[in-house]
Amino acid sequence: MSSHPVAETVASLMPRAKAELTELVAFRSVADFDQFPRSESEGAARWVADALAAEGFQDVALLDTPDGTQSVYGHLPGPEGAKTVLLYAHYDVQPPLDEAAWTTPPFELTERDGRWYGRGAADCKGGVIMHLLALRALKANGGIPVHVKVIAEGSEEQGTGGLERYAEEHPDLLAADTIVIGDAGNFRAGLPTVTSTLRGMTLVRIQIDTLEGNLHSGQFGGAAPDALAALIRVLDSLRAKDGSTTVDGLAPESRWEGLQYAEEQFRRDAKVLDGVELIGSGTVADRIWARPSVTVLGIDCPPVVGATPSVQASARALVSLRVPPGVDAVEATRLLRAHLEAHTPWGARVRIEQVGQGQAFSADTTSPAYAAMAEAMAVAYPGQEMQYAGQGGSIPLCNTLAALYPRAEILLIGLSEPEAQIHAVNESVSPEELERLSVAEALFLRTYAAS
Repeated sequence: MSSHPVAETVASLMPRAKAELTELVAFRSVADFDQFPRSESEGAARWVADALAAEGFQDVALLDTPDGTQSVYGHLPGPEGAKTVLLYAHYDVQPPLDEAAWTTPPFELTERDGRWYGRGAADCKGGVIMHLLALRALKANGGIPVHVKVIAEGSEEQGTGGLERYAEEHPDLLAADTIVIGDAGNFRAGLPTVTSTLRGMTLVRIQIDTLEGNLHSGQFGGAAPDALAALIRVLDSLRAKDGSTTVDGLAPESRWEGLQYAEEQFRRDAKVLDGVELIGSGTVADRIWARPSVTVLGIDCPPVVGATPSVQASARALVSLRVPPGVDAVEATRLLRAHLEAHTPWGARVRIEQVGQGQAFSADTTSPAYAAMAEAMAVAYPGQEMQYAGQGGSIPLCNTLAALYPRAEILLIGLSEPEAQIHAVNESVSPEELERLSVAEALFLRTYAAS
């Protein structure tokens, strides 16, 4: 790490950062209130609000968004005439999946092999701490030279769009000259990276019904239409033989021209089993950043344990489709629905419900804010040049903010490098990445203010 005074301050603050992240990770703040108590999310929101208030933020508020969750807002005034920067993170997290599969409890931050493990440690409670560290470092080294707004979302992982709709209804609230989205990550640990594109997404639930009720498979099987078999056939139609996504009418051949992702590195990052092939065609970067990708997220059908010899009357699945920049998510949803309906066999009844949707995003990397971030990254990561990468995931808020504030510059940085295993068992954050990115964000604010 650089001997820059800001870097030295951040280093001295790391024990406090670990203690705070421990407190924040302890909240089981999954914004699915059928599975997790609402009080856990509300507790995390209050923690963030209290942290902002302790740093001198004004107008700190818990915003009740239309999807029934809370986002946390605060404003820290800077010098008169200064630029305004919005810092974004989210405090809600993915479910822990199988808690028994975690090496250490998912909601207890645990240090192991130089990393801090816990659900949300990287995605994105660590992002909240990153913003706090950057601001504290600036306050200790001459002050914060910009107006700062912070917004911490409470339902990003659910894709229910509460903050997007709230922002549209209150268009002045999040207005800024530049927006730093702290919910992305370096291409690999130690390589400073800004994410210049995000895939959009659509999420649909498909249900297939064929019978009034389940039937004995020996008595009726072979002629009675099996809803589960019909669903399997529909879902299989979404992939070509090589695993490429095939949605009728959706172009599959876009290419990524920037930073490339070596296949062997991807296999290691994704922990692909020996002998198992990657799916799709083109480069890895083409497949994960520039092309559509379908994933079956879940299927409702009888579990193997306790299954009976029955022809199934109904079956349903949750299907996610990621769409690259240049593809309208609304049109992609229409094509996906049409495809599912067209490929449902045997005249089975099919119902398709849209659950979530978000547009893809592409940033203007020629803007002054990107130049300022490159300069800041060079100090935080000595000897490394800032890279531009895509991200296969979606942050729908980016497009909402881009539409509301077309002159604002939007940068995406964060702690979710491949080793973090976000959304998976044993999610973790690198404290070195947290330290370096906090330095980079602090220096970015200073450099950008002077630009």
